[in-house]
Amino acid sequence: MAALDWFANDVAAPQVRPRPRAAPRPRAEGRRLRGGIVWISLFAVLLVGVVAVNVAVLRANMALNNLNQQQLQLESQNQTLASQVSSAGSSLRIEQAAHRLGLVPAQAADTSYLDLAHK
Repeated sequence: MAALDWFANDVAAPQVRPRPRAAPRPRAEGRRLRGGIVWISLFAVLLVGVVAVNVAVLRANMALNNLNQQQLQLESQNQTLASQVSSAGSSLRIEQAAHRLGLVPAQAADTSYLDLAHK
């Protein structure tokens, strides 16, 4: 067990000579500054690239939206035209047009078949 020395403060402590410090190396401030500029430039280029990609995607989405609107308009026109063709070809409309021209349906008893194979 270590003994407690009550009079240690009265006794001179051994002198510890400080180590001689090496002369500080001159820091390359220019190099550090250039390195910082390089990193800032790199991040700026990266951010400009991200913005450019976002703008390109936005333009593509706008073009796609315009194409979708055109597609819906064309489908609507196709449905309208199909309805007009269907109504123009209906038998009731054709019968009414024939009646306006003075045509009448033939009687079933007045019709006969003609065989063209026997002359």
